Amino acid sequence: MGPTTAEAPAELDTALSDLMMPREDAESNNSPSIKMERRQDTQFIEEYGQFNLPCNISAVNVTLAMKYVALSPSSLKVPLRQSNGTTASTKAVILVGGPSRGTRFRPLSLDLPKPLFDVAGHPIIWHCLQAVAKVPGIREVILVGYYEEHVFRDFIKDSARELPQLRIQYLREYQALGTAGGLYHFRDAILKGGPERFFVLNADVCCSFPLGEMLKLFEEKNAEAVILGTRVSNDAATNFGCIVSDPQTKRVLHYVEKPESHISNLINCGVYLFATETIFPSIRNAIKRRTERPRLVSYPSSEQLDASFFSEKLEDGEKNEVLRLEQDILSDLADSNQFFVLETKDFWRQIKTAGSAVPANALYLMKAFQSQSEELAAPSASILPPVFIHPTATVDPTAKLGPNVSIGPRAVIGAGVRVKESIVLEDAEIKHDACVLYSIIGWNSRVGAWARVEGTPTPVGSHTTSIVKNGVKVQSITILGKDCGVGDEVRVQNCVCLPNKELKRDVTNEVIM
Repeated sequence: MGPTTAEAPAELDTALSDLMMPREDAESNNSPSIKMERRQDTQFIEEYGQFNLPCNISAVNVTLAMKYVALSPSSLKVPLRQSNGTTASTKAVILVGGPSRGTRFRPLSLDLPKPLFDVAGHPIIWHCLQAVAKVPGIREVILVGYYEEHVFRDFIKDSARELPQLRIQYLREYQALGTAGGLYHFRDAILKGGPERFFVLNADVCCSFPLGEMLKLFEEKNAEAVILGTRVSNDAATNFGCIVSDPQTKRVLHYVEKPESHISNLINCGVYLFATETIFPSIRNAIKRRTERPRLVSYPSSEQLDASFFSEKLEDGEKNEVLRLEQDILSDLADSNQFFVLETKDFWRQIKTAGSAVPANALYLMKAFQSQSEELAAPSASILPPVFIHPTATVDPTAKLGPNVSIGPRAVIGAGVRVKESIVLEDAEIKHDACVLYSIIGWNSRVGAWARVEGTPTPVGSHTTSIVKNGVKVQSITILGKDCGVGDEVRVQNCVCLPNKELKRDVTNEVIM
């Protein structure tokens, strides 16, 4: 059965005129941007169907048109809501970024992509997958990013064996498209199988991922979108996307990404649940607005003005736009009545800098300890829980570990060693009587006997790992990159050491290049 048309009211012509290009104008204008617009409109019609409305337009906005046009599933590939009580299908998308991102995670990301860095004994992205696997009805997970395909090959194979109920695939962007651009670019893969909704998780988020609660709110409110939010201090709130919501209905009234002044201390956690019938038309509208009315895409320093202040032009006239959910989509969704926020009272933290892996490690270890995970080491006189020790690691019984310590594969911990609030990575060695506090010891690195590698503890509620010492901003977590060496009786404090360096003298508050 094909689409049936309804008589549209006269005011619809006016409402749609701002969104659509008249055909005669499009045909008479041969500029590259108009050519691109016409091509995108044609592609849009092929994807979402042709609408017979009483206005001379080449394509229409799905969200507006659906108010006046009844569409069959065959004419519109975006699945419509189930109204017969059947269980709706759900997918999950995990955004993993790419090698040009994650620069703040250096020096650790020099040798391993950030999503695969081990936190609490498992890759960061593994924690996202575990949360997704607990949601009933999810059978497919799509990883979206612009790393090389081989980067996630082994991880996907291992995860497929561990979670056989999930089909996991990685889709690589041809360039950095942004959080919304990547979703739209791979919309066919996401829409395959006709899911009515899908989760979107940022891989660099550390939290308890209450996806079940988000799904429940989504169904109760018949929502178009649900965002996960949490409360932070007023001072920290402006560093994140801020949400203004109705405390009774939980409806999102206003959303601003990193506002200049205080708006709300309820912030975006980077976890979403979208209705497919809403999010892709919303992204399409944002692309159309960009084409018709180019705007500034970032606010860089004057030195970078020529390179990034305006959208780049590709050879064929297309714009190399980065489209972000946070800056370009969520504020528009807030104008609808069906955008809701689930406020979590549980832990949440971003894993942006290399140092932020240490507090994230502590949060995930505490979660595992509270759930009585068998992966953790049993508490004892020398183990202050929670502590993760890889089965292949060697730990002297006189060493004291914990709390919040992860020991990686084949690591060697000598006699009398003290390790607290730290991550010791694969093949690292800490010799006898050394002390490691608030630090990350890199792959195949060595800490000498009686050496001391330490950072500075930060407040529990803090969302930064930077501190100010003697008027200088430094990292609170000490980080040794791959293949670093600390000599016997050497003290290293609040330092970041790049790979393949030997430290033979005491250093404090430095970046060792």
